[in-house]
Amino acid sequence: MDTLVGTPPTTSVPTTLRKLYFLRFAFAAVWAALLFATADKLGALAVTLLVIYPLFDMACAVVDIRAARISTSRPARALYANIALSALTGIGLAVAATSGIPAVLRVWGAWAITAGIVQLVVGIARRQLGGQWAMIASGGISTLAGASFIAQAGKDGASLTSLAGYAFLGGVFFLVSALRLRDERGR
Repeated sequence: MDTLVGTPPTTSVPTTLRKLYFLRFAFAAVWAALLFATADKLGALAVTLLVIYPLFDMACAVVDIRAARISTSRPARALYANIALSALTGIGLAVAATSGIPAVLRVWGAWAITAGIVQLVVGIARRQLGGQWAMIASGGISTLAGASFIAQAGKDGASLTSLAGYAFLGGVFFLVSALRLRDERGR
């Protein structure tokens, strides 16, 4: 049985986070390219991509918590909040997709704001690991971008293209953070 407490992690937190951040970059790059190619309408592929993104974020938060074994720390509490927000967002996006792109942009915007705040909290709490300035900047940008998505929803010709750019930029921040993380030796 695998639990959050008990056995110590077999690899260091920075090593696990580095691998996770590289994975998040790769996922975001592929996801952004696929969404960009289908951003004109809410077809089956676009809706699937929209729902998958927050669910992937949720899974990454679970991996992050398990790797860090920090069930009572501030980052863990924020990550638990992120898990709940991402799960609700996946459901919300599936429902919003039945109403059109503006509804999707509103749900995505609300998620980007709240997920950005969580990313800020986690980045600040982990700043001693190095590379977290990228996570802090990404959290701040996510919060601003979320407000922008909500504003875009009220305009004619709203598109999902901006979500692809948002995801790719977020992936780049994960890449930068992965490259800047320190291990136990202070690298």
